[in-house]
Amino acid sequence: MLVSAQPGEAQEAAIGKFKAAGIVSYAQNQRTAWWGEDENLVRWGHLESFSANPTFAFMLSLKTARALQARLQHGETIKLHARVKAGQHPGYYEVATGVIEGADPQLRQQEIAFSCHLDHQRSGANDNASGCVTILEVARTLQKLIDEGKLARPARTIRFIWPPEIEGTTTLLNVRPELARRIRAAIHMDMVGGGPVTKAVFHVTRGPMSRPSFVHDIAWAFADWVNEQSYELAATGKADWPLAAPEGGKEPLQAVYAAYTMGSDHDVYQDSSFGIPSIYLNDWPDRYIHTNFDTAANIDPTKLRRAAFIGAASGYFLANYSSRDVPAAREAVARGKLLRTALAMRRHTPAGPPGEYEQAVAASIETFGSVTQAAGERGKREQTGKPSRGDATTVFRRLPEPKGPLAVFGYDYFATHAKTAGITTPRLLGYQGEWGGGEEYAYETLNFADGMRTAQQIDEELSAEYGPIPTDLVVEYLQALRKIGVVQ
Repeated sequence: MLVSAQPGEAQEAAIGKFKAAGIVSYAQNQRTAWWGEDENLVRWGHLESFSANPTFAFMLSLKTARALQARLQHGETIKLHARVKAGQHPGYYEVATGVIEGADPQLRQQEIAFSCHLDHQRSGANDNASGCVTILEVARTLQKLIDEGKLARPARTIRFIWPPEIEGTTTLLNVRPELARRIRAAIHMDMVGGGPVTKAVFHVTRGPMSRPSFVHDIAWAFADWVNEQSYELAATGKADWPLAAPEGGKEPLQAVYAAYTMGSDHDVYQDSSFGIPSIYLNDWPDRYIHTNFDTAANIDPTKLRRAAFIGAASGYFLANYSSRDVPAAREAVARGKLLRTALAMRRHTPAGPPGEYEQAVAASIETFGSVTQAAGERGKREQTGKPSRGDATTVFRRLPEPKGPLAVFGYDYFATHAKTAGITTPRLLGYQGEWGGGEEYAYETLNFADGMRTAQQIDEELSAEYGPIPTDLVVEYLQALRKIGVVQ
């Protein structure tokens, strides 16, 4: 069957209802301003891994699909021959990691992690070879400078991780719980090399409101400095620190300090079951993401160098962080607060929860690297009266298991267990707020279920972060989580 949707979206109808032998899809790329403009793009396709209607699929370009449609409209019968070798079987992940050992006898047990992902069906140059080669270059450069005596060995250990995206990181942190406990912050790079032709905008993305931490402001301090230096180069032809590769471009970086967005391994680190603040460096939009045009020819070496510097400088700063760095951290947080306040004013968000968030960010400066790592913990609130089990005054606490986000690529823990329990899909999952949708609301709802907040207070946090949402939707989702054993 020839379809315009992703194969997975058409799978149940094409195979289950119409009994097609397989699927041929000309699904277009993710929506940006350039969506559908290039009819030669071939997007990567996805099938549902656990569908009751297993099948195979092929992807083709819009140009080829139009040619096939024209032939079919003229009454021609088109026969395709497919040879497919596929199946489902138990497997395993091999996750490569490497470390630069810390020098401090006490602090070396704490780690700063660099992350990327290696898993796509066809390796994309920006998604995510760019992130993987960049953290490799950060590792090589730091180790070389240390070996040459030009840079002191960091106090904390720096770890570099090359996992499959999201499910690989989830698996690693579950299988190696001692590793999850050691990591104090993560720097995740997912698409950091897009050149002018990809239309990429570089983001330094801060964490969710459930994970307040000063580490995001540290990353922005370095990125803002690179913005200034790269603009000076572009505007005058020279700069003290141009950070331009000989074979790369000379455009200004113009990095954006962005509000939290989901979609990569930073979601796993910052999930409340792990509670690790994560710096997320990423390009968006990218007109060639997940297509055959995501090639090395569209990567800018200068962009890679600048992303590497921002990540390396942030990671090395955090690996050495001590009381002497508190003034610099406070200055970075003060600057970050102004940017966040400006965004809140544009969005006309309530003043309450964001103010508490800023207090928690400031508090994280003093607690970073402590045994309990309280960077993301908020002040306890006194509860009055006796809450019922199902209204807005109920307090919810996340249980120790499962660890990690409930939804990963190809598997949804909530959907699977809700079906077994006979739970209908909660309305929150389909809700569209002003700045976020069901996925974001669900992720943060679970993160905020800390045993201190009532459903009403969680609703207030969500409304400040993603836009107003009816409290009964939040209560309904939390009750569904309770029924499948995720919260109590």
